[in-house]
Amino acid sequence: MRVLLVSTYELGHQPLSVATAAASLTRGGHEVRCVDVAVESLDMRDVDWAEKAALSVPMHTAMRLAREVAGSIRQRRPGMPLCFFGLYAGTAKDLVRDSSGDAVIAGEYEPGLTSWAGGGDPGPQVTLQRAQSVLPLRSCLPPLESYARFLVSGKEGLVGSVAASRGCSHRCRHCPVPVVYDGRVRPVAAPVVLEDVDNLVAAGASHISFADPDFLNVPGHSRRVIKAFHERHPDVSFDVTIKVEHILRHRSFLCELAAAGCSFVVSAFESTSDTTLRILDKGHTSSDASQAVLALRECGIEVRPSWLPFTPWTTVSDLVDLFDFVVAHDLVANVDPVQYTIRLLLPEGSLLAGRPEMAPHLAGYDPVALGWTWTHPDPEVEHLNKVIAHEVEASLGEPGEDTFERIDSIVRAADGSRRMRPKRGCVSQGPVGERPRLSETWFCCSEPTQSQLAAVGSACGSPLGSDTTVAPPT
Repeated sequence: MRVLLVSTYELGHQPLSVATAAASLTRGGHEVRCVDVAVESLDMRDVDWAEKAALSVPMHTAMRLAREVAGSIRQRRPGMPLCFFGLYAGTAKDLVRDSSGDAVIAGEYEPGLTSWAGGGDPGPQVTLQRAQSVLPLRSCLPPLESYARFLVSGKEGLVGSVAASRGCSHRCRHCPVPVVYDGRVRPVAAPVVLEDVDNLVAAGASHISFADPDFLNVPGHSRRVIKAFHERHPDVSFDVTIKVEHILRHRSFLCELAAAGCSFVVSAFESTSDTTLRILDKGHTSSDASQAVLALRECGIEVRPSWLPFTPWTTVSDLVDLFDFVVAHDLVANVDPVQYTIRLLLPEGSLLAGRPEMAPHLAGYDPVALGWTWTHPDPEVEHLNKVIAHEVEASLGEPGEDTFERIDSIVRAADGSRRMRPKRGCVSQGPVGERPRLSETWFCCSEPTQSQLAAVGSACGSPLGSDTTVAPPT
């Protein structure tokens, strides 16, 4: 079977999900072509070549953009079977009604995707059955030069994305992972992870980004992977994602990570309101987040916290508290401005949707936004969300610290309390100079920007009857 695999967005990385799917399908005897419309054009000749098309949707932004691509494929090839696979596939069920061969596969998707491609039963919508790890096939994807760079000390390097595990042992109520994995973790075989790293380094990567939802869900496995990784590639740096709870629980491992080349840790701080953190079931407090910053810096690792500023329980004072935390911990340079715009997403099946704290704010399911809508009891907070989101999107490309200063002033003016801003670094000071980061500034739980939507529209917007390649997104 000829299968076209499509990626729309994977945090600026060469899409691991498509590379893994391509490997499974090829092993199953199918022909594949891959396209990543985040960085290249969608060639309608590939759509014509394919007998089936499968779209990777590992995050909200990807799903929103994939819907646009699916519409273009349907227009070109009415009735061609489509499959959505990945974490957000469940939200696509209303988009797979045009063909009896359509499918939705979330969780451990490779066996079901391969079966579907061959005309068999893809299995249940969510499958968590353990499957043999496969080495990602990256030759069908654009080269690493097309993707995000690792930036530090005025230098930049190519980045490869791998995963040592899938799923998560925790059930944070706002997160889409437990909706699918329900507290389960599926480690990827260490030899497969390491061979994938070998291939990425051979392709020019000088930095590896581990895409695990939490790198320390299976700490023994992670330690073995990192030890072998560093032995094989002592000059290659990396980053990982670790929740606050695990940073504090495994403090003894942090310096091992630093010695092995860990440049930064992404951690979901989410809020400085302990009330909000409790409702989200994050397993940490604001004080714990502060301790996590200190613990990482003791080992020479910078944290890049992710935030969820806008929830139904957020007050204007909470927003000021969050900005004060960022300033006091010298994290202005560590936070991409989009983080200050993030609004709570409630995908279908969200663990928050049925909570009593959420009930007064729910306003129905929006099939366009692919989630439950909610309203804030304070119109001022709703207004701030819109103003800050507009400010950040309009400021894309400028220094993040400049954007921070403007939105900090907006929030403090709305608060009206004339609270003094803390001295930068009064709790913890980071290193002088450029903080290590990736050049991609968007985020998995953010709404797609108008420029992203326009880029995908451009990538799919050639006359559908022509045999030309449409213009790539910019």
